[in-house]
Amino acid sequence: MPAHLLFPVAASIAYVFAMLAFKRSGNWGVGVWRTAFVSNIAIGLAFAPFWLLGGHDQPVTQLWQPLLVALLFLFGQIFTFLSLHYGDVSVGTPVMGLKIILVALGSALLLPDPIPLKWWIAAFLSTAAIILLSRGESRPRHAVGRTVLAAALAATSFALFDVLIQKWSPAWGVGRFLPLTCGAVAVLSFGFIPLFNAPLSAIPRPAWRWLGGGSLLLALQSSLFVYAIGAFGDATVMNIVYSSRGLWSVVAVWLIGHWFANEEQTLAPAILRSRLIGAMLILAAIALVVLR
Repeated sequence: MPAHLLFPVAASIAYVFAMLAFKRSGNWGVGVWRTAFVSNIAIGLAFAPFWLLGGHDQPVTQLWQPLLVALLFLFGQIFTFLSLHYGDVSVGTPVMGLKIILVALGSALLLPDPIPLKWWIAAFLSTAAIILLSRGESRPRHAVGRTVLAAALAATSFALFDVLIQKWSPAWGVGRFLPLTCGAVAVLSFGFIPLFNAPLSAIPRPAWRWLGGGSLLLALQSSLFVYAIGAFGDATVMNIVYSSRGLWSVVAVWLIGHWFANEEQTLAPAILRSRLIGAMLILAAIALVVLR
């Protein structure tokens, strides 16, 4: 197993704990926009020290590149939130799982290296796994079409974000491109403030422990995952390995979900079996890409 694939593995584990913490903070009504704002500020701060890694001087006329990538990240967040607003997680999450295939497609179109056949197979296996892992109790909604469209746009935005990180980082150096991009994400996130359901000062003190912890973990996983793509490339492989977060989420909910007051431990046996099959598909996908 190439050593740089340990980055997406570690990022996938941090992501699961971040989401569990955010779900816990949601019990105090923090809301997605305040959560996104705080976590994006944390991400911007986490990438600031990367400037010390150095890089290559680029003309001011090229600043549109990190700005565009930052906008793609924010668009991905916004469309994700819209998909959750219009419909259920069990509808939006499988569609957003298409990101893995879209990264492979974007890499084939925008990057010089070809995508091996086994990586395409692994991408499809990972997408099928995400569909199985996202099964759960859902309520019927009438906006399925808008849910699917928003989720598909989110997947497309995040896929382009990953591909362009790999494409443009070498010319800038990760010590320049990543801090500029994630710093722009933090600054642009101030546009979320009008969408807050209440000021940040209104967040209860107990909620801050979970919101702050989740934001730090999300910043950590972002640092690991985005740095790995910028420094080593392999955006398609990185995403396939990163999809192991579905496996870790099943394990975490089963073993320590009660620490976060998570209710998924009471899911029906059929749903748990579906998620177990999904976890096995993820392992098969990862095996395809790491065993070279």
